[in-house]
Amino acid sequence: MKTKKDFPEGLEPQGKQKFNFHCHEGVDCYMICCRNVEMFLYPYDILRLKNFLKISSQEFMENYTRVVPGTGHPYFPSVMLRLTDDESKSCPFLGKDGCDIYMERPSACRTYPLERGVDRSPEKGVNSEFYFMTNHEYCHGHQEGKTFTVKKWIRNQRLDDYNLMNDLWAEVDTVFSRNPWMGEGSGGPKQQVAFTACYDIDNFRLMIAKHDLLDRFTVSRDQKRRINESDTELLKFSFEWIKNFLGAPSSLLAR
Repeated sequence: MKTKKDFPEGLEPQGKQKFNFHCHEGVDCYMICCRNVEMFLYPYDILRLKNFLKISSQEFMENYTRVVPGTGHPYFPSVMLRLTDDESKSCPFLGKDGCDIYMERPSACRTYPLERGVDRSPEKGVNSEFYFMTNHEYCHGHQEGKTFTVKKWIRNQRLDDYNLMNDLWAEVDTVFSRNPWMGEGSGGPKQQVAFTACYDIDNFRLMIAKHDLLDRFTVSRDQKRRINESDTELLKFSFEWIKNFLGAPSSLLAR
């Protein structure tokens, strides 16, 4: 993805140009995008949502998600939001007046009407991100008067933390794409452990305590404290631990 011709046909990066968009209860398409939607959830999305709902990650996974075959590659499953089992096929967090989890909504909701792509193999070895404008006929938010640039939209939607964590997750998924499971195949013991470390952060916390994983690596006292106090820091550790566990390059050093 080094030049414009490398982008998928019909897609042009948004760049610094301005765009109009505003989603609010006064627009006639309000909440249409919250129904019959195919939404992928990433590990950080689930972490934020389960904490907001004050339930365990396992309970969130059981009640609000479905596991599907991977889309980018076949070697690790993807997680999608489970819609309501009725005619509306609505997001389970869609209330009468709008989104009930708006402050903790997933990254896909925050990014819309943009879609984010990342070039992980640019010439100088530095990741580059690109944003593309969606064009759904049902969405009339594009006709509203608020004007944004990509940079302003990222700030307005508080996307920085989500983008950072999703990029770290993408590094792990790149390891999965190389089929590191050896002869185990899909759903083997290693993949189950990796799935827990990615999506079931509460049980991963129990696992690291049971097996003294923090003491097996050169983790500083301050980092241990942050991991013990923060699910986000634990998720960062889990990503590095998975890479180490699967024999990929990792920042973790064994003692």
